[in-house]
Amino acid sequence: MTGVNMTSMTPARKGDLTSEERVMLQVAAAGNAEITEMILDAGAETDLVNSVGRTAAQMAAFVGQHDCVTVINNFFSRARLEYYTRPQGSEIEPKLPPKLVGPLHKIIMTTNLNPVKMVMLVKEDPLLVDVVALEKCYRVMDLLCEQCVKQQDMNEVLAMKMHYISCVLQKCLAFLQERDDNLDALLKSLLKGRDGDGFPQYQEKFIRDCIRKFPYCEATLLQQLVRSIAPVEIGNDPTAFSVLTQALTGQMVLMDTEYCATCGEKGADKKCSFCKMVVYCGLTCQRLHWFTHKRQCKTPVPQRGNCQPKPRELSSNVDDNDVVNAASSMLALCLGLSKCALQNGPSDDQSETSEASEDPPCAGKN
Repeated sequence: MTGVNMTSMTPARKGDLTSEERVMLQVAAAGNAEITEMILDAGAETDLVNSVGRTAAQMAAFVGQHDCVTVINNFFSRARLEYYTRPQGSEIEPKLPPKLVGPLHKIIMTTNLNPVKMVMLVKEDPLLVDVVALEKCYRVMDLLCEQCVKQQDMNEVLAMKMHYISCVLQKCLAFLQERDDNLDALLKSLLKGRDGDGFPQYQEKFIRDCIRKFPYCEATLLQQLVRSIAPVEIGNDPTAFSVLTQALTGQMVLMDTEYCATCGEKGADKKCSFCKMVVYCGLTCQRLHWFTHKRQCKTPVPQRGNCQPKPRELSSNVDDNDVVNAASSMLALCLGLSKCALQNGPSDDQSETSEASEDPPCAGKN
């Protein structure tokens, strides 16, 4: 799989480091991603090098602090977004209302490129769940994509990310227009698994389509992505999501790392308590995923012995008919029947049945 590190797209710049930049080099090397982001917000440059000629991202990568590398590679100054909140030239209104800067910047800064996660970020903010707001946001994303390609130091990685976010926002807009202001249908489309293995085909096709629509065909990054994804049959590894994640964030989608089955968040630790085969980052994601997971959710073979229902204890004053009825009910349950006819018992009695619960089994930590 071919990956692209954003730091390789921008040449390192030598110069006098500010105190913030010196601290960032130290913090990045130490692995504190949160403080690294705070220093970047304060205006520290990412392309300055230290005495051994390494940038902050290179220092963090050298010592294995990949979370810091991801933060640095995906940093986007809020000020660059605020530029579009002011009318330019003969414009009467700005391209982006100031109230949308915060929600849009949050989406831009996310390192989780799973489309489900991005749609959830849109859905949870009332300012974004609006046709006009989404249209303004995706148009600004398109402008930023063009700017990243045409600037002196072309940044293909950031351009691709802006384009990808624009595609997600446009899909949200389309569903809002067609489904009466409801993004639940979009989330279910992205999560719905195919029969047999539960692989989310729609999600895979959507990500591939986003990459295919990148408007700058001569971009090296686009060609690398296409070469990595095109030969792979849908449902096999590597997925389009894993290839795109590595290219845009520098993160490898590791096999020994747990990812939420719904939103793709790293570090999920709550397994489905029934099948133990999928993990979630929380109850919200488990409930959202249950409509499709319940078709594959089965008790693991080694644990079947622990899941058998205990027989009800009979009292000492039970007559023979009660014993026969109880035995017949157990037989009906095992055979999946709704009622059981008894040869020597009352023929009009029916065993009560209850529908399977629509609520998922509680997810618990490993």
